[in-house]
Amino acid sequence: MRPRRLQDFVLDTLKNTAGALQVRTLAEAGDDKHPFGIAVSTADGEARWQIIGQLADGERHDHQEQPVEGEPAAWTDAVPGDSPEGWLAGAIGQARSPEIARIERWSTRDGKQEQGMTLYFHNGAKAYVRKL
Repeated sequence: MRPRRLQDFVLDTLKNTAGALQVRTLAEAGDDKHPFGIAVSTADGEARWQIIGQLADGERHDHQEQPVEGEPAAWTDAVPGDSPEGWLAGAIGQARSPEIARIERWSTRDGKQEQGMTLYFHNGAKAYVRKL
């Protein structure tokens, strides 16, 4: 799933997620530095997330995207009081997109404090969702 389509998917997902007060693109939030991303407001405040894509091996930007579906990423609910990263990863995981094979939270890696996640797609592509 390329960044523009992932951005649209996440926007639609979060608009229907409990706890989301406002959801918009980074551009709508006044950020012209990052081409793709979202700004989401919850009771805890606003978090901004940049979306960066990595194509699957052999894929090129001038080729039409070829989505591949499979078993959606296994995911459990974010725990109350979890970080914005946990809340966002939980919302994306609960949407059960058949294109997303796995979600890896960055803060759960040994010694890491940066918030973000890597989404692994069944077609071999990846997306990096980084908290700004």
